[in-house]
Amino acid sequence: MRELWVIGDVHGAYGKLRAMLLRAGLIDFDGGWTAGDAHLVFLGDYVDRGPKGIEVIRLIRSLEVQAAEFGGAVTALLGNHEVMFMAALLFRRSDPKDALGFHEYWQNNGGQERDLTLLDPGDLAWLEARPAVARIDSWLLVHADSPMYLRLGESVAEVNDHVHALILKRDADAWGAFLNTFADRFAFALGGGEKAARRMLKTFGGDHLAHGHTPVYVLLDEYLHGPTLGAGAPIPYAERLCVAMDSGMAYRDDAGFIARLDEGGIAEVISNPGGNPPY
Repeated sequence: MRELWVIGDVHGAYGKLRAMLLRAGLIDFDGGWTAGDAHLVFLGDYVDRGPKGIEVIRLIRSLEVQAAEFGGAVTALLGNHEVMFMAALLFRRSDPKDALGFHEYWQNNGGQERDLTLLDPGDLAWLEARPAVARIDSWLLVHADSPMYLRLGESVAEVNDHVHALILKRDADAWGAFLNTFADRFAFALGGGEKAARRMLKTFGGDHLAHGHTPVYVLLDEYLHGPTLGAGAPIPYAERLCVAMDSGMAYRDDAGFIARLDEGGIAEVISNPGGNPPY
């Protein structure tokens, strides 16, 4: 198994992202790929909250190309904030008064007008092509801690095909319904969470599941009741079948981490360097 690195929700925290990738030895000071044949996975939510979502997108796009040249790979999943962002952008011409509420919903969830201004056609095409689910070696990788993916298909390929078709269709009702499914979170932390996780793994494959979407400190406070210190690292739970990877890096200056995963679970964690600015 080649090295597998995973990072959760970035939310425009471009400075933190670069600092952690550099500290993990995945890039150099110029943003060049230095990880050889490693596989780097982003779990979605590149925009909103923080002000440099477009810079985050373009760094990931650059690393995709560079990694492939060295036999490595970069996989970037679709998060709900990318869906919000695209809905605000794509429906504004047909809905200039925002009767559908997509633009207001996006703004209320941390949308940054600067990102809409700077987005170019290449960035949009890249966002539209994001997969919703990936399976890499023994890991199932998704954005949300939700059973929604089970309603979208019975395999990784079916789910990704379903989501891609939905995005390209530009059906406002379908987009709204899709966005609503992301509210169904905590699926693996509530009662029966282990059973829900096993169902996801049985359907899509893998021995463990990694997700973003719900910050680790929210899981700790509301459901897992673990030590506060744990908020600075990925959290294994549901009988260690799941790992929560959203560090909340756009919410707190000291938050942020990236993890290397192996067949047994979390192999290494690189935390945000102390004093690093959030953006």
